[in-house]
This record gives sequence, C-alpha cells and structure tokens, in this order.
Amino acid sequence: MSVITRDEAQLRAQFLDVHRYTVELDLTTGDETFDSRTVIRFTARTAGDTFVELKPAELRSVTLDGQPLDPESLHEDRLPLRDLAPGEHELRVDTAMPYSHTGEGMHRFTDPTDGETYLYTQMFLDDVQRVFPAFDQPDLKAVFELTVTAPEGWTVLANGITEHLGDGRWRAAPTPPISTYLVAVAAGPWHSVSTEHRGLPFGLHCRRSLAAHLDADADELFEVTRACFDRYHEKFEEPYPFDSYDQAFVPEFNAGAMENPGLVTFRDEFVYRSAVTETERQTRAMVIAHEMAHMWFGDLVTLRWWDDIWLNESFAEYMGYQTTAEATRFTDTWIDFGVARKSWGYDADQRPSTHPVAPDQVDDSASALLNFDGISYAKGASALRQLVAWLGEKDFLAGINIHFKRHRFANATLADFIDSLAAATERDVHAWAEAWLRTTGVDTLTPVIESADGTCALTVDRAGSRPHRVTAGLYDRDLTDEGGLTLRERIGLDVPQAAPQPIGKRPALLVLNDGDLTYAKIRFDTESFETLRTGLSGLPDPLTRAVVWNALRDAVRDGELAPAAYLETARAHLPLETDLALVQGVLAFASAHVADRYLKPEDRPAALATLGSLCRDLLRRTEDGENPGLRLLAVRHFIDVSAHPDTIAAWLADGTVPGGPELDPELRWRILGRLAVLGAVDEAAIAAELERDPSAAGQEGAATCRAALPDLEAKRAAWEAMFATDSLSNYLFTATARGFWQPEQADLVREYIPRYYEDAVKVAARRGPAIAAAAGRWAFPHHAVDAENLALGEACLREADLNVALRRKLVDELDDLSRALRVRGE
Repeated sequence: MSVITRDEAQLRAQFLDVHRYTVELDLTTGDETFDSRTVIRFTARTAGDTFVELKPAELRSVTLDGQPLDPESLHEDRLPLRDLAPGEHELRVDTAMPYSHTGEGMHRFTDPTDGETYLYTQMFLDDVQRVFPAFDQPDLKAVFELTVTAPEGWTVLANGITEHLGDGRWRAAPTPPISTYLVAVAAGPWHSVSTEHRGLPFGLHCRRSLAAHLDADADELFEVTRACFDRYHEKFEEPYPFDSYDQAFVPEFNAGAMENPGLVTFRDEFVYRSAVTETERQTRAMVIAHEMAHMWFGDLVTLRWWDDIWLNESFAEYMGYQTTAEATRFTDTWIDFGVARKSWGYDADQRPSTHPVAPDQVDDSASALLNFDGISYAKGASALRQLVAWLGEKDFLAGINIHFKRHRFANATLADFIDSLAAATERDVHAWAEAWLRTTGVDTLTPVIESADGTCALTVDRAGSRPHRVTAGLYDRDLTDEGGLTLRERIGLDVPQAAPQPIGKRPALLVLNDGDLTYAKIRFDTESFETLRTGLSGLPDPLTRAVVWNALRDAVRDGELAPAAYLETARAHLPLETDLALVQGVLAFASAHVADRYLKPEDRPAALATLGSLCRDLLRRTEDGENPGLRLLAVRHFIDVSAHPDTIAAWLADGTVPGGPELDPELRWRILGRLAVLGAVDEAAIAAELERDPSAAGQEGAATCRAALPDLEAKRAAWEAMFATDSLSNYLFTATARGFWQPEQADLVREYIPRYYEDAVKVAARRGPAIAAAAGRWAFPHHAVDAENLALGEACLREADLNVALRRKLVDELDDLSRALRVRGE
C-alpha cells in the first residue's frame, strides 16, 4: 500500500491547482465491484511530473488531454502523469472499484433482517482512492459533481442535494471547494424522515429494519440538531456553508461519526433498538454537536496537512460538549467528558506512543492515521477548555471568527489559528500554544497546606511544565448531614503561583482543579484523602466527584492506591451516587481494569463478588422505578460480573428482571454472552436466540457468544474465522474477538497467546488498517497479565514486519500490560 509523504504533498500542492471532479458511479454492476468514471480538471503551474492515486479492481482506460495512458503504469496505487506542460489539463479514468467489508472506501452491507443492501462511503483519511481517482491530500480542494446509478427503489444521498433523474440515476448538486476526504455518498432503500430549518432541508436516514426506532427518536434528534445549529449561528459569524444537512445512520461504521459536509454519517448503533440511559442519549447529542462543529472547523476551514488534525478534532470535541451543554436539555456533558473522555487522554499521554497535541511534523498519511487518539480528541479539547478559562470566551470566539473569515473554503495551519487568536487578545497565545500544544505528558498537581497562627496557606506543587488556571475547592464537613460536605469557597489560582494562597482554617477536603478546567492529574493532602474515604459521596457537585474519581483512578494506575482500596471506595460510595456517567465510569474501570487486570487471578472472584453486591444495592435502591437509567446500569453490570449462572439464567428464562426491566435484545444477548463464558449455554441456545433476533446486532451477539464458549472446537472455529478466512466484516471480526479471551478460560486459550502475535501480523498485512486496528485492540489477549505475554509482544515489536496500525496498537497494549504488572507488584 502506498502512502503519501508530507514532502510529496507539499510539492504537489505547489505544482497543481485542482478545479473540479466529475464522478459517475454505477452501483448496479454486481456484488463485488462498482463502476467509477472520473474526469479531473486541473492546472499545472509549471512543467513537470506528478501522480494521481487510485486502488481499482480493474483499470480499464486512462486518457490525459485526450491521449491514452498505459493502465499498466499504475504502481502501488499511483498513476504517474509525466511531462505535463504549464496550463490546464483534463484526466479521464474508467475503472471498476471493489466494494469494502471493512468500513473503508465504499462499504457494502446486506441487512440479515430483510435482505436489503446498503452502500456508503468512508473516504477518510486516504480512502477516496478506493472509490475514484484523486489527488488525495487535504489542501488540494476542488468542486465535486457526482452522478450515481443505483437500483430502482433506492435513494442516493450525497454532500449536496440530490435529484432523481429517472431510471435509477441520481445527480448531486456541485459542492463548494472541499477536500477529497470529505466527499460522501450513501445509497440504499433508506428510511428517511425530513424537515426544514432556516430554509434548509434537514434529513435523518437509516436502514428500513430500524425505521420504527428512528421514528421513535426523530423528534429528539431534530430538536438537538436545530438547537445546535442555532447555537452555532450565535457563536459564529460565518453562516452554515452548505446547501442541506443530512444525518445518515449507517451499518458497520468504524468511527462514531464522520463530518462529511451536508451528509454526516453515524454508526447506526445510535438508532437505539433497546433501552439506553440518559447519559447515552447525551452522548448521541454530543456527537451530533461535534460533527456539526466540523462544518465550520474542518470542512469550511480545513487543515493543510495531517499534523494539524487536532485543529479539526480538538475544536469539534470542545464545541460538541460545550454546545450540547448550552443548547440542549443535556446540561451536564462535562461530567461525562471528565469520566469517559479525559481518562482516554490521560492514558494515551502516558504511553510511549504519546505525541504533542500539535506535533511538529507528521511524515506521511499512514503516520497521521495513528494520531486520531485520546490526545487529538480529549487532551486537545481539555487544552482548549483551559485556553477559554485563561483567555475568556469572548476573545476566544472573536479569534475563531477571524480564523473563519481569513480561511473560508481554504486550508490553514496551527500558526494561522494562533495568529487569528492573537488578533483578538493582548495575551501571549503564542507562548500558551508552545507550552500546551507542543509538549507531551501529563502534569501532576499536589496541594501543600501549611498552617501558622490558626490559618492556612496553599501552595500547589507542580510536576510538569505547563501553566494552569485552576480552581481549588475548599470543603467543610456538613454538621447537619453525617457524611456530607459543604463548599466553603472556590479559589482561582494561576500555577505556578507567585506566592502561597491564604485559605483560612484548614478545610476537611481540598480539591484541586475543582470544575475540571485544566488537564492534569491531581493528588490530595493526607487529611483530604482521609475525608474522601468517608465523604466522597457527600460532595454536592457531580463534576467535583468526577474530578475525585479520576484522581483515584490515576492513583491506582500509578501504583499509589491499592486496587482493593479503590474497590472498597466504590463499594462504599457508588450505591449513593446519582449521576449516571459516574456510575458507568466507575463500574467500568472497577470491572475491566481493577478486577480483570490489576488484581491477581486469585483475588478476582472476591472482587467480582464485591461488584455484584454493589450492583444488588443499586437494584434495591431503584425498585421504585424512579431511576430507570440507574437500574439499567446496575442490571448490565450485574450480568457482566456474575460468577454463577443461576440468577441471570432465571432472568433470561422469565424474559425480565424482577421489578423490571423486561429483557430487550441487548440485555438478552448480554446475558447469553455471560452464560456462554460460564459454560451454562450451548450452541443450540445461541442458535435459538439468533432465530429470535436475526438482525445485524443479533449476528454480532451470536458471534460473541460462540467465541466465548469454553470449548476447544468453538475456540478453534472463532480463531479461524478471525485470522484465516478473511470472511468476517469489520463488525463481526470485532464481535468474535470480544468473545474469545476470557479470564475464566485462561488455561483453555493459553496456546493461542503465542499464535496471536503471528496471526495478527498476517491478517493486518492482508486486510489493511481497519482490521489491523481491530486485531490490535479487540483481539489482543488482555486477560493474560504475565511476563510471558509481555515478552512475546516485545519480541513481535522487535522482529516482525508490522503494519503501522497494528504496531501502534501493540505498543499501547503492551505498555498497558506492563503497567498492570507494576500495579500488581510483579
């Protein structure tokens, strides 16, 4: 596979000016390939050579300015264009292109529920060349005109408004100048719901088999979309720059969503077919806001090269959470960010693969793909939140609007962005950018409280180099509520400090970064930590509790707090928690990390029993039906930590949890998966459930259950499906991988651990980046926290010829494994 280097892209951008692509796609030519005919009009500024990228199944013909080129000249996905004269040129290419089943290029999916087929494109980062030939780099923007021939009865969606011309032919309105990776097409017998807002057509689209579920949520989805759209028009002076706003929920989508101008694609798990919590609905709303922010920051103004990907993702991440909180009913988004997203950034920033939010240089497109991680999203958004706290929102938005005006429908760099901010403030944003965006690692802030003459002063000890604008929360015990804490005051601090900060009498608890406005690990003084052991759930603000829980999580990972102590704290305080994001975050860390990895195998049963008891408390607390979201979380996690099958098997047989909820498909598959791990079901039970639920999600549930069976033949079949046949789609590969390794089955699968490091390398080389990433993330033997697994992995890194996506995943997973061994004291 060819990749383009930064130097090559810079040279090509200096050499070419690309004007227009006219693309004709024929989706009626069979199940394996589609026809793609493309005309590219461009100008060469000087005489010279260049190339265009494409990955065809068959290259039928190529002409340049009317003269045929040899199709055999295509080499490693590059078609050379030699001896170009200065001036305008026209390239015509006729190809057959392969459909994808990995979520890259033109993905093809047949719905097992009704047999209907759906197609959609995912061009990011360099997969446009799987659909049509292109000068594939973000700073060669052009106008795109698309015509699509599709089967009768299908609807075709694209970046612009589409018109049905008859006989299955559809024409999309020409786009404004956009980057190649932002072109989008979705075709199939979609179920659609439409409306208008501010004179623009808005649409929601999904598979027909999900129609009832989309209809049930259409009002909420449109309400969120309209609210965010209006809020962005209050923030941004530049109006929405495209002719429509469609949101398509598509199957087997690798990411959460993709910001294609005018046609945002989402994973269709966001069309809920089973019960979900309010936090999950909030997450969906945030993703809608995130992708809409990209219409301005990413689509209207686009990065020049992939080293500035943070300009897209950090901005959209920050705006997604902030705008959801401001404009919708979901006002507590920053709690979920603190629990679910920020920890993602902290973890990524402490691995060997860490990088600055804005790296100095990304050498090629393959390397760029690796930077779509917790740093570019969560750390970058945290940095922007800190910038707003330091700069003020008024000046921040003024700088953003300057940036849009200067670079609309063009490309920009970090330097351009900082110059735009600097034009709106007298503060030294260039120095801020150097400190925050060009450095790696997580600072640690520790309070030092000194007492004299009955009063105290606070000094914040900083391990790190960044300046921080933080709030210190001072809490006293509530004399009217045993275990309760009351906020005395919040004090704003600039770290490093010019002098100690007077705080009066010593508080029972001092929380640095109260409000979670900076990006840093925090620690507690001794007295504060003792207060937390009995008073954590008594903190009045859930965002403060999120900061505390994150600090305890960091302390476990850093070996400063025993995993058992974390479980004890969760057991004591989580039954009293009211915020769903906090309950979900703490239970997920306690089970997947503490119980499964940080405790030794002999201590795991007791840990699962503790978590099961905690969940029972939550179930008892929610028997009155007043908090169905909390009850749903308790049910899910009780299933996941069950060490004995009797209770959950009875739930499955009865079709309900006593006192509710009734078991929907998600809960039924979850129970069946756990029973499979415990050896309490067989293939016949899985087949019966699949007959009951033959949907795509049911197929994935069955794949997970079959891989989880404690049976040698089941393990062999699952392994062959993942690593030998190449027949699994991206989702079925992941579903199978998620069932395969189980801590309860360590002896049964021990022989597969060395095989993993051989077979993952091979499947990554054969199937490309998406499957490579899935093999590295989901198929990795996480349960095997031992020196032998670590040694095998390190040998693979040293000796194997690794796909770059798999290498990055293995580096991260092995670092996490090494950390788990240190936490265990091994």
